[in-house]
Amino acid sequence: MLALAAGCGGSGAAPTAPAPANPFRITISQAGVTPSEIVVPPGTRVLFVNQDSRAHEMTSDPHPGHFECPEINSVGLLTPGQSRETGNLVDVQTCGFHDHANPADSRLRGRIIIR
Repeated sequence: MLALAAGCGGSGAAPTAPAPANPFRITISQAGVTPSEIVVPPGTRVLFVNQDSRAHEMTSDPHPGHFECPEINSVGLLTPGQSRETGNLVDVQTCGFHDHANPADSRLRGRIIIR
């Protein structure tokens, strides 16, 4: 019988690797969105991650219609610590986004360029 190495659990199950992170990511913090502009290939989903201490509702431009890139609207309300992907961004275009609750705050505005 094999002995367990120090620090190993006795579950017998092999550890699983975490799922790969989406490389197309926009982080929301107290300082704003980073990056404020991202270039992605058609068919991509962009992950929005809220690392701020308050909620943000991320939607596409223009405010208040949010019709420019409706795939961004699926991000919606993100509470602190929450993340969500856009829908598939398939059309070659530039999509502006903002925090619906604070559309004039330039720190919470950005662009996703699909090309």
